Amino acid sequence: MESNFKNLNEKAAWLSIGTYIFLSAGKLTVGYLTHSKALTADGLNNTTDIFASIAVLIGLKFSKKPADHDHPYGHRRAESIAALIASFIMMSVAIEVCIGAGKAIFYQQTEKPDWIATWISIICAFIMFIVYRTNLQIARKTNSQAVKAAAKDNLADALVSVGAAIGIAGSQFQLPWLDPATAFLVGGIIAKTAWDIFCEATHLLTDGIEHNLLTKLSKVIAEVHGVRKIKRIKGRLHGAEIWLDVDITVDPQLNVIDSHQITEEIEKELQSRYEMVHVQIHVEPDEHINESKD
Repeated sequence: MESNFKNLNEKAAWLSIGTYIFLSAGKLTVGYLTHSKALTADGLNNTTDIFASIAVLIGLKFSKKPADHDHPYGHRRAESIAALIASFIMMSVAIEVCIGAGKAIFYQQTEKPDWIATWISIICAFIMFIVYRTNLQIARKTNSQAVKAAAKDNLADALVSVGAAIGIAGSQFQLPWLDPATAFLVGGIIAKTAWDIFCEATHLLTDGIEHNLLTKLSKVIAEVHGVRKIKRIKGRLHGAEIWLDVDITVDPQLNVIDSHQITEEIEKELQSRYEMVHVQIHVEPDEHINESKD
């Protein structure tokens, strides 16, 4: 199943790459011919998305490498590194787009684009929304952080194209400044998406994990028969894998075999609900029982 998940992730990356190549070529060509700043900015955005998607694909392929002597936990974090690189590329383009649009507004370098630019933006938005839904479904199925970041980027691109269409259409009604203004807004959306991806990637690379996820995992462990108390639980994410360190207390009268059986049951329950979980369990005697006997 893990192999199937990895293949799905790579298909998602290839889908994004192919779509972005097609859309960027179309938007840049039509944007140049129709003098649309917004559509050209959108095309530049998709051009950088090609490189960002390639980075994601490389990260996914690298993360498939098995554990070795100097990577005992495997190479799963390559996904998060790929997402981080993608955020840097997106932010650099966002800055360039905003500067170009700002100059056009300030120096009043505005031209009324042709209506065809509006229809191209609408068609591209529809295509990107389909790609977004496809990649989001794959990300939810495989729990891939890199594909999840790609899906967020897909949605942002769809929204950018909708905004570009609105701006281009508005410029037809004696509002030529609306086209570069929309381009500036496009740059802002790209920057916001890049920042969100950057924050999530750095959170994972610094061993961050959502508190809600640890709470859910704790509830699963607490429900296992024989667990008296969870003294400590720590976790981190390696790509789609969850690694846990848990300290539990059990009845001090239990022997080693019975205590070990409880840990086996914990692992079984966690892996049945969260497929890619690795857990290290430390067992201690429940001190409260000894105190009550005294």
